[in-house]
Amino acid sequence: MLIALTGYMGSGKSTVGALLADALGCPFIDLDEVIVKKAGRTIPEIFEADGERGFRRLEKQALEKTVARYAESTAVLSLGGGTVTIPGAVQLLQEKTLCIYLAAGAEALSARIEGQADARPLAREHFAERLAERLPLYAAAAHVTIDTEGLTPEEVTDEIIISCL
Repeated sequence: MLIALTGYMGSGKSTVGALLADALGCPFIDLDEVIVKKAGRTIPEIFEADGERGFRRLEKQALEKTVARYAESTAVLSLGGGTVTIPGAVQLLQEKTLCIYLAAGAEALSARIEGQADARPLAREHFAERLAERLPLYAAAAHVTIDTEGLTPEEVTDEIIISCL
């Protein structure tokens, strides 16, 4: 079973994903790292050269290949905050993964990514508006929603294990 973690930037997908994979004794895949490796460039470099549209094209390819590769085995996949905006991604996540939405409000998410704007190309642009636009997509993709506000990554991981597995 491929466990996919979705949510906005700062929701804890990568941190919780690594902890969850460790607890389950399975591989952890960070979709952003897959994209960087394949492209041979950092995410800010991809955005600068190709724009968001070019990045999403690479992201879609990485998502489809990763889902196909881990369809028959246990792994944890941390999605990008905008992965759900890719046409067909919500349906793919619903049908082929156990998708868990790590939810938090705009204020908490913004505080979590404080000082990371250089590494997150979309962090400066319309943060709350982008979050609001994506909320229905996160909800549509997810089989389970976990409110992460006030919880440590370890507590979120425990909640996933208790509630979902």
